[in-house]
Amino acid sequence: MAGGQGKTGTAAPERGAASPLKLISATTTTFKSAGPVTRLRAFRARARYTLDRPLTPYYLILGAVLLLVVLGLVMVFSSSQILAMGQHRSPQFYFRKQLVAALLGAALLVTLAWLPIAVLRVIVYPLLIAVIGALVLVAVPGIGMEINGNRNWLNFGFFQVQPSEFAKLALLLWGADLLARKQKTGTLDQWKHLLVPLVPGALLLLMLIMLGGDMGTSMILVAMLFGLLWMVGAPMRLFVATLGVAVVACTALVVTVPHRAERLSCIGVTKLDPAGNCFQALHGVYSFALGGGFGSGLGAGIEKWGQLPEAHTDFIFAATGEELGLVGTLSVLGLFAALGYAGIRVAISTKDPFVRYAAGAATTWIMAQAMVNLGSALGLLPIAGVPLPLFSYGGSAMLSAMCAIGVLLSFARSTPGAKAALAARSKNSRFRTRLARVLPRRRTTARPAPRPARRER
Repeated sequence: MAGGQGKTGTAAPERGAASPLKLISATTTTFKSAGPVTRLRAFRARARYTLDRPLTPYYLILGAVLLLVVLGLVMVFSSSQILAMGQHRSPQFYFRKQLVAALLGAALLVTLAWLPIAVLRVIVYPLLIAVIGALVLVAVPGIGMEINGNRNWLNFGFFQVQPSEFAKLALLLWGADLLARKQKTGTLDQWKHLLVPLVPGALLLLMLIMLGGDMGTSMILVAMLFGLLWMVGAPMRLFVATLGVAVVACTALVVTVPHRAERLSCIGVTKLDPAGNCFQALHGVYSFALGGGFGSGLGAGIEKWGQLPEAHTDFIFAATGEELGLVGTLSVLGLFAALGYAGIRVAISTKDPFVRYAAGAATTWIMAQAMVNLGSALGLLPIAGVPLPLFSYGGSAMLSAMCAIGVLLSFARSTPGAKAALAARSKNSRFRTRLARVLPRRRTTARPAPRPARRER
């Protein structure tokens, strides 16, 4: 018997190989009879194995987005009925509009998810020019539409569009394409090529958005710009200088507008002052307190009866906390955490610089906007007026976020490991196997080539 082999002739496991018990199923007798420490190690090994699979980011993004959109539609329906009836409309008015936006967004998501990366890079500049043109039209008196003190919408009669939401998508694709081209030419180590024209282009978008007074969207664009510069390896002194300029600019914008300074003073508010300030922030905190651990039940919230303004848009997370409790809010946080993890996995698992920068910027967009909205609802940040991505009511916000998710899915499918896994799964799919059994095989009339004659000895 040869050394290193057993009686059956199979080779002994290598020293660095994982123990079979670590990947054993939880339904087997061996796992049930094992101790708690062994079970925990086996669970950790199996979870690590599942997370390391090439298609895990793809399915995490798809599943998290589907659950967020469905739960968001439920909460929009629950939190907007009272408002709609108070406006003498159908209780399903806002739900129907959000459902249409979700269906259109799903169509855009599927389209972008199946587009090749080369096509995404072709539409970068037409999209940027279209967004800049729309932002200019918003600033024109008589064309732009003003809602709640901000002029950010274009009114087309039966629907309104907020171009500033699509400015995020334009900056995402244009910035990633620009930096990828500069990296290809090897000019990113020079400050001039690192900052120009990326920073002036971003400042142009910020200026046009701030003309309408939308500081919340401007904050998200600044976060995306910082994310792009960080991924490209900008030096730390550049970040410090840029952050200083951003702090000075934000301070000036807050001080010069009274309602922004009032919102800043509402951080951590616990009681209403005599002037009635911080009413919305205070009732957002009340909503979480009323919800408790498991909530009051869908549709049973009381804050939406005129106490909590914008319960279906900016403060939908507070309405979720009241009706679904701590369990519901932690579920939403878990879905966003899964989405952020999957986006980071896509960004670090590719060698294409365009994919890396665009995936990182898209993840920064979704996560930064979610953190700003959640912090506002919890009273930890000033109210910025940005919706919760994929969850709050808002057609333009839903469409732009679904486009970003479609781009992420396209990148997740384009990694080498995901391509190989999808090809193998398509080749071995049950549908193709059953179809091959039903359909007749292709017959050919060509005769087989004659064999060469055997030589006689």
